[in-house]
Amino acid sequence: MDFLLFFFLLCALSWTCFHVLKSILRPRRRANFPPGPPPLPIIGNILQLGENPHQSLAKLAETYGPLMHLKFGSLDTIVVSSPELAQQVLQKHDQVLSNRPHPEVMTAYGHNKVSVGWLPAAGRWRVLRKICKDQMFSLQRLDSSQGLRQEKVRKLLDYVQECCDSCRVLDMADALFTTLLNLTSASLFSVEFAQAGSDSSHDFKGIVRALTQLLHATNLADYFPLLKPIDPQGLKRKSMLYVGKLFRIFDDIIDQRLQSESRQYTNYEPKNDVLEALLDISRRNESELNRNDILHLLLVSYVLQNFNSEDDNHF
Repeated sequence: MDFLLFFFLLCALSWTCFHVLKSILRPRRRANFPPGPPPLPIIGNILQLGENPHQSLAKLAETYGPLMHLKFGSLDTIVVSSPELAQQVLQKHDQVLSNRPHPEVMTAYGHNKVSVGWLPAAGRWRVLRKICKDQMFSLQRLDSSQGLRQEKVRKLLDYVQECCDSCRVLDMADALFTTLLNLTSASLFSVEFAQAGSDSSHDFKGIVRALTQLLHATNLADYFPLLKPIDPQGLKRKSMLYVGKLFRIFDDIIDQRLQSESRQYTNYEPKNDVLEALLDISRRNESELNRNDILHLLLVSYVLQNFNSEDDNHF
């Protein structure tokens, strides 16, 4: 067993060294990049970022100008650090520069190939963007959920007051995270998945929290593509695990909704939530939005609304 492990590691190391040396020694045409600090072999300019990247980039811009080139591993990066150039990038040339490399953790279940967050700005992306704009993030949807947001805030305040009255320890970060999670779930499915201070909802909160932490994590495979098949930090495997769990939860909710509608209960009333709107679109034209698209749109909604919750809650 030890010999097989040693042999596997030796083969992996030899394969990696071969491709690294091949990429270094291979003659290349010099790309027309803006000026920037000279990169180190293999790692590029990663060490120059330091513990405060925004401050390091500002200092580098004083030397190399408001448009500079940095290399992180094998990833070429253009840094814009002036309002005038930022306006050109974000407004005048937004269509050309809107595409971006996707993190390796976002390739789980082919998410990068069907998600509105990572597709190129072309036909399919425009269809999904219109659905998000009209059904998920529209002003009408926000206005209709105003009462829901007020209800969740009241529940949060009641829970805080209850902890104060009973002299219980209050985990404010968990309470805020639970409130945000329930607001998202109620808007999407008209259900609540979590309860502050309860262990019964620990699994679902753990899944969403783990996914947001994976997106925050620095993945070496994003900067060194040769490491993608190896997945040295195991982030891709973890992403597959947690996205799969979340998709199974979404599938169960969709099945329950479809079963309730098919039974045609006389007292059944359509839910005024995002899932109902997405299912209506799918019924009218499945080629426009199928079940797999719905799963990935729901995943995007959770990621967008909970991505910064980990940082924001630790105040």
